[in-house]
Amino acid sequence: MTTIYLIVGLPGAGKTTHAKHLELTAPALRLTPDEWQIALFDGDNPSDKRDLVEGKLIQLGLRAAHLGTNVVFDFGFWGTDERSALRAIATALGLTSHVVYLPITPEEQRHRILHRFTTTPHQTFPITDTELTQWRAQFQPPTPAELAGHPIPPPPPPHPTWSHWASHRWPSLPKDW
Repeated sequence: MTTIYLIVGLPGAGKTTHAKHLELTAPALRLTPDEWQIALFDGDNPSDKRDLVEGKLIQLGLRAAHLGTNVVFDFGFWGTDERSALRAIATALGLTSHVVYLPITPEEQRHRILHRFTTTPHQTFPITDTELTQWRAQFQPPTPAELAGHPIPPPPPPHPTWSHWASHRWPSLPKDW
């Protein structure tokens, strides 16, 4: 059965490294928004374009999965709702989904980010300590039940379906799958 992998974690957790490993071993199509943002926006990371880019990558990835190709979404997926929406859409399309969580301590995170920016600045974006603190506070780690693939909760009101919720989160996605 075709699988979509949702790579979950904060910056510096090793998401892209793990996604590249899955790309080869699953094998799978790897979709990493940072790489697309860098290519499309000449090294910039315009926040007003991120959701549109992610939505198009999700659409592309789900189409590839529907055609029988495993897909790795290397997005971070900081929110439970993001993961629930893609898990529900995958189920509706007859696909398997697998949440992969890569936790990281604040100290290790800062060390890795500094190293990455020093060694490969053209492949990443600058991140401040303030942003790291804010993002850690926003992050919702997956629960053991979610990691085990247990039932997906219903979408939050007023959304009748997870597809509907996803089209609001990622405006370039269609409302119905």
